[in-house]
Amino acid sequence: MFGFLANDIGIDLGTANTLVFVKDKGIVLREPSVVAVYESTGKVCAVGAEAKRMLGRTPGTITATRPMKDGVIADFEISEAMLRYFIEKVDKNKIVPPRVVIAVPSGITAVEKRAVKDSAINAGAREVILLEEPMAAAIGSGLPIAEPTANMIVDIGGGTTEVAIISLSGVVFSKSIRVGGDELDVAIVQYMKRAYNLLIGERTAEDIKMKIGSAVPIQSGELSMDVRGRDSVAGLPKTIHITSQEIREDALKETIQQVVDLVKSALERCPPELSADLVDHGFVLAGGGALIRGLDNMLSDATGLTVIQAEDPLCAVANGTGIYLNSLGDLDRKRSRVAIN
Repeated sequence: MFGFLANDIGIDLGTANTLVFVKDKGIVLREPSVVAVYESTGKVCAVGAEAKRMLGRTPGTITATRPMKDGVIADFEISEAMLRYFIEKVDKNKIVPPRVVIAVPSGITAVEKRAVKDSAINAGAREVILLEEPMAAAIGSGLPIAEPTANMIVDIGGGTTEVAIISLSGVVFSKSIRVGGDELDVAIVQYMKRAYNLLIGERTAEDIKMKIGSAVPIQSGELSMDVRGRDSVAGLPKTIHITSQEIREDALKETIQQVVDLVKSALERCPPELSADLVDHGFVLAGGGALIRGLDNMLSDATGLTVIQAEDPLCAVANGTGIYLNSLGDLDRKRSRVAIN
């Protein structure tokens, strides 16, 4: 059977990063979802970490782009090339194409689902199974999704934030907004331009977010850092000093509030019996956005519930695809025994 000849692969195809899980090996690849191509030929120059280093620094002959936007494919050909690169990098068995489970946002359209499937098939997959990201994140976070109790997951990715309430292995309610880590980066870029006439790139904005970004005041003391960019008026290189307080209050506040409003909206739609479960167990925060300082405390204060950060927020979705792959393998073996008998 194919199920025993090929590596099964789970892919968290994120807006910012792509993680690949290989059955029986775990997460073997974690690279930025960036592709650099030659302008004249459209041929791929670099993929992943190497391509990300080129962002904002390429000559006119090379363009570095991110083919995923808001968790879905924005550039079909480039996404296909990126998937092919990642699949070939982890799949050493060239005899039989792999079966691939890909985590996708819960709110994507049928056309967007078809684009993901077609890209993966053209990139070398023999079969493509789509798994909703909130479900994958819940599985990867170790939530008991099969039990008759409420399991709530908040997955904050690069392009989307998704909330799902899961019970008996099914999604009772889910809602998503196309707001995530990328929106926070954009907010920082706009703030730096507005407040200091300083032009910075998305890599610098991401660096600011990771080093001093926060959702609530930092109890151990506010942080600060120097930022280098180009003065939009003088056109010359410029360095300024910024603090975590101004980034929190003037750059990130509105975007983070959208996440809080999404969570509160989901709780308002939760059936009463499941709401009682959430009072007892709280909910889990996953995705790269879960790493923003104090976001768990902010959500806890806003909802009155316990908020638990997933053990490995960045890998929760990828680990979920891996656990799902194992369940598919168990199903294959059961079918084989039935066929033999």
